[in-house]
Amino acid sequence: MIDHLGVQAADVEASLAFYLRIFAPIGMRAAVRFPAGNSVVVGLAAGESGPEFWLSAAGGGETRELHVAFRAPDRSAVHAVHEAAVEAGAEVLHAPREWPEYHPGYYAVFLRDPDGHNVEAVHHGNQVTV
Repeated sequence: MIDHLGVQAADVEASLAFYLRIFAPIGMRAAVRFPAGNSVVVGLAAGESGPEFWLSAAGGGETRELHVAFRAPDRSAVHAVHEAAVEAGAEVLHAPREWPEYHPGYYAVFLRDPDGHNVEAVHHGNQVTV
């Protein structure tokens, strides 16, 4: 059910160093890294999997936004989630579209939950192993 988890950090590089050092015994590695504003976003993986745990810069002070992505079976399901969110009056952060910076075929909608967290429905389409 859960596709990946994103955690916002006050200092992405310090958090990355922590996770890579502490979880080296399980094979944790930085699989994807790309710039985001004045910081970076890093996707961590273990073994042969693609990135499942993501680190990005916190948007402000002590409040941290949680990001959770739920796997969708196809693009139609992503659209259905979007439609249900609109009907319920939920805040849509990003309407359904492909996100090629993640990988070709990554198709997702991003929403804000009642507690302010970023939740996503994602279909991977023609997923490329990272």
